[in-house]
Amino acid sequence: MEVYIPSFRYEESDLERGYTVFKIEVLMNGRKHFVEKRYSEFHALHKKLKKCIKTPEIPSKHVRNWVPKVLEQRRQGLETYLQAVILENEELPKLFLDFLNVRHLPSLPKAESCGKLSHQPVLLFLRDPYVLPAASDFPNVVIEGVLHGIFYPHLQPR
Repeated sequence: MEVYIPSFRYEESDLERGYTVFKIEVLMNGRKHFVEKRYSEFHALHKKLKKCIKTPEIPSKHVRNWVPKVLEQRRQGLETYLQAVILENEELPKLFLDFLNVRHLPSLPKAESCGKLSHQPVLLFLRDPYVLPAASDFPNVVIEGVLHGIFYPHLQPR
């Protein structure tokens, strides 16, 4: 997963003071989508993440002025923050993926209370090895040996 914050914009509101919206670009499995978040949403995410994973520093909550240079520094800081969370954590918490609007599998029973996703390897045969057509008159010693070892370990030569 790759995350960038390519831009931000100032939003005016009749009900409250104006605020800045950051446009987050999320690249995952060859697909790209965008999410828009305010700084307050980043701050709320940070407070929740601190409870279950090691988090990097987040840019200061208080900005003295709203000049573009200062907002650009905040944009860079938030982008670095998101990228550091991804780099420093092998398993990303569900709430982080929800923040980025990334689909995920339901948490498994062994997943931590933070809602981390975990990888579980699966072993399977593409076809039933007993039904495979014989390629030649000679038996496939490798397949027979593996199957014999898995299903009849008590018959191993001593």
